[in-house]
Amino acid sequence: MKRWRFIRSLVGTTLAFALAGGRALSQQPAVLPEHINGEAQRAIVRGLQYLGETQNPTGSWFNAGNMGSYPTAMTALAGLALLANGSTPREGRFAPHLKRAVHLLLAEAEAGPTGLISSAMEGRSMHGHGFAMLFLAECLGETADEKTETRLRAALHRAVELTARAQSPAGGWIYTPDGNGDEGSVTVTQIQGLRACRNAGIKVPRTTIERAVKYLELCQNADGGIGYSLAQRGGSRPPISAAAVATLYASGRYDSAMTKKCLDYVIRTVTPNGRETYGHWFYAHLYMAQAMYQVHDKRWDSYFIALRDRLLGTQNADGSWNGDGVGPVYGTAIACIALQLPYDYVPIFQR
Repeated sequence: MKRWRFIRSLVGTTLAFALAGGRALSQQPAVLPEHINGEAQRAIVRGLQYLGETQNPTGSWFNAGNMGSYPTAMTALAGLALLANGSTPREGRFAPHLKRAVHLLLAEAEAGPTGLISSAMEGRSMHGHGFAMLFLAECLGETADEKTETRLRAALHRAVELTARAQSPAGGWIYTPDGNGDEGSVTVTQIQGLRACRNAGIKVPRTTIERAVKYLELCQNADGGIGYSLAQRGGSRPPISAAAVATLYASGRYDSAMTKKCLDYVIRTVTPNGRETYGHWFYAHLYMAQAMYQVHDKRWDSYFIALRDRLLGTQNADGSWNGDGVGPVYGTAIACIALQLPYDYVPIFQR
């Protein structure tokens, strides 16, 4: 995994944040990226500590929200938050946590013949499958264990094949692989997961991604936003539109007219302190932060400062963030991913 590029300019001095009890949770550079101040760094450390302490012995994370536990999706998102701090399954403060998460998701992938990465508790399995593809692809090459690397490659090959088979005639995906339908929130998870797999050297059918991007294009409304689905488009959905921009960037569509129009829409409608996310604030800003980080101009600066300050003001005493009714693991993982984007550790999120 590529390391935070700014570290190369440092002499090697690092700063360890020690919390109550004297444990240093992670090694961070003494000179921080722009807009990551000391308060933000402390919030990140507390959030990561919460995730580290709430992982189950099996390697999974559950939720205490009112929308179900979704352990596959939660495990993948929490794992991405730990990767975003610079740990990998073979090194770093959270290496043991990441190793357990990898082996749990591999066991899920190998439990059945289809290639679906999902637990029996995962009601809407394709969301978790997409997040798991993304997380495992970012771990490939980082385990220092050839047997695990072989298992990872095999699991990701089968996961890609499952996603390709589950694609609807219109080019999108729905909540389950046999659902024979499509909608935006699942589709973006598959596009990003497929892109991460391709980046990691896993063969991905080009037509699968092209059809998926075309699906988003067909779901675009005149205002630039993306509707819920092709069959039930309705008005534009700001959270799905933010996710679409991030995944279009991930698929290399930086300068397309569709991407620019969608970006303009989400900049107009999605703000850290606004109420335009239809109850999906964390979901919207998981992707909005990625999209704005790629924009990399004054719009990113103003957006990230507002996002950072909103998150600093809403963190719980135990280090967690509430997550749109889904639960604190979900909220904490997303908050930590967004806050750590400037560290530039995770390839799929890098500029």
